Amino acid sequence: MTDTPAPPSAADALRFAFGTLTVLPVRLTRWDRAAARGGMLSAPLAGLVVGLCAAAVGLALLLLGGGPLLAAVGTAAVPAVLTRGLHLDGLADTADGLGSAKPAEDALRIMKQSDIGPFGVLTLLFTVLAQVAALAEAYAGGWARGAVAAAVAAAVSRTALTLASRAGVPAARPEGLGAAVAESVPRRAALLCAALVTAGCAAAGALFGPYGALHAALAAVAGLGLGELVLRHCRRRFGGVTGDVFGALAESAGLTALVAFALG
Repeated sequence: MTDTPAPPSAADALRFAFGTLTVLPVRLTRWDRAAARGGMLSAPLAGLVVGLCAAAVGLALLLLGGGPLLAAVGTAAVPAVLTRGLHLDGLADTADGLGSAKPAEDALRIMKQSDIGPFGVLTLLFTVLAQVAALAEAYAGGWARGAVAAAVAAAVSRTALTLASRAGVPAARPEGLGAAVAESVPRRAALLCAALVTAGCAAAGALFGPYGALHAALAAVAGLGLGELVLRHCRRRFGGVTGDVFGALAESAGLTALVAFALG
């Protein structure tokens, strides 16, 4: 008779989220489907912590006499550092795979290569430029606005990963992070998580009045919507998700939410 694993605790879920999505010194205690479910549902919280750290760096640079552009550069650098650049690397690899226009098996092979092709380089270049430009626009309205923009973008980016881990979205490979978390989150739980994050973004935007709340919520919806479009395209091209696709989803959703917020 096989013993049934004990349900993961909240601490197990948080360790999984922070241990896999950040470089913070968190020790993973469980690596199973139940822990993956809790971890991916906790992913937005990991994103929020990253976003707040980024906002703190932006504030420090402003207090030291830097302008909105310098604060934006520092804020954009923090998420890359706290993830070892894995999400940006995943974005570049996914861009190369999609840009190759090759069958799924060949495209996945291209994505596993260590080098970055022209599609990946161009995608990284414009993504980072857009992040800095949007953050600079937000910081031009004051530190609080820049901080909320950073927090909203980071939370939305990880929520896109929660949605991509829902039931019905298969893994493209039998190994890797994509396979570990694919279909680990019940569909209703993923949608509820997305709704709660959107409400949280609206609450943060309420610092700037009713319009600010609506605008922040719409920025979250825009980011998650773009993430879903990227996810559908990757499923169609690759047959499912991979760790690289998760990185691409995080960067795409976060950037879209950031730009939408800055345009307000």
